Amino acid sequence: MLSERINRIQPSPTLAVSAKSKAMRAAGEDVLSFDVGEPDYDTPQHIKDACIKALQDGDTKYTAAAGTPKFRAAIAKKLARENKLEYSPDDIVVSSGGKHSLFNIFQAVLNPGDEVLIPTPYWVSYPDQVLLADGVPVFLPTTDKQGFKISPEQLEEALREHPRAKAIVLNSPSNPTGAVYPPDHLAKLAEVLDRYPHVLVVSDEIYEHMVYAPNEQWSIARFSPEFKNRCVIVQGLSKTYAMTGWRIGWTASTPELAKAMGKLQSQSTSNPTSFAQAGGIAALEGPLPSEMLKQFERRGQIMRELLKDVPGFQVPKPEGAFYLFPKVSGLFGIMVGKDRQINSASDLTTYLLEVAKVAAVPGDGFGAPDHVRFSYANSLENIKKGINRILGVLPE
Repeated sequence: MLSERINRIQPSPTLAVSAKSKAMRAAGEDVLSFDVGEPDYDTPQHIKDACIKALQDGDTKYTAAAGTPKFRAAIAKKLARENKLEYSPDDIVVSSGGKHSLFNIFQAVLNPGDEVLIPTPYWVSYPDQVLLADGVPVFLPTTDKQGFKISPEQLEEALREHPRAKAIVLNSPSNPTGAVYPPDHLAKLAEVLDRYPHVLVVSDEIYEHMVYAPNEQWSIARFSPEFKNRCVIVQGLSKTYAMTGWRIGWTASTPELAKAMGKLQSQSTSNPTSFAQAGGIAALEGPLPSEMLKQFERRGQIMRELLKDVPGFQVPKPEGAFYLFPKVSGLFGIMVGKDRQINSASDLTTYLLEVAKVAAVPGDGFGAPDHVRFSYANSLENIKKGINRILGVLPE
């Protein structure tokens, strides 16, 4: 009865862990959550006030499918101001979150059998969204030793071996690794891609403002004006402004692709929420929540120092986002308790959730089965408490 398409994909592992930890808390258990990719701060008040005013003013009707002209103009100004990229409002499509934007891209550009290059570790939804569009995900493995960044040589080899490659996804800063591609590295990747003009570059920049010195955020579309026409930028409000539940993201691309995605959206969700777009304008025209962003950097530094004390953990330094992605294979094979053995990252996270009441996400869903993702979008008190719980249930 179900379609072949829906049977190709799996539920999001991050949302599955989140649902289980929430159920345990609802049952009265004291679970500490390091699983969710969501700021623990509230949306800034001036953004909420703009949304409330829009509601009070009756801004509750349909808008243009691709978003209001005023919001798209604000996004175009933001792209010029912050990313040094010139786009027309007509090049921008506002959607119900960055995830929805990515879904629109793959649906609009992929034909059956088209391949999409995805560096690993990857955000969990990339491969499944490609599969839903009848595409084929092709994984390019990276390791902590190379900073979780694909090399130009690796990219060249993959493009030679996969003539059906239609697109590549680059995510910087990265979920789950926190890796950030520096400008010179992106320029070298762009030089390789310049020799394969049929390949679309999908640049997922949802964590663009969460970059820690001396690292620097760049859009690969800045490589050249011609190269920009082969790129589609994905950004949004969820992480920077603590607006995950507002579901507002966008793409910036060519007029042709923007028109196609707008057409697709008109036949699926229609427009993003009208009054949420009013809040989006206030976000982009107001100040960045700089104190929140500073706190994430501080938390990451402290949590990394604490996690380094956990036996069997190798903890790379994050360059951006709000995740730590330790390698935990040093624990595989150990016995915990009387008759329980840890043989995988999933075994470890299940054990930590059930025994230590600490929720984290196994790396399997990110294409990195030797790792576990910890979000430090949590208070310092909970971070310290959580690491102490982990130390208390693992052998020294």
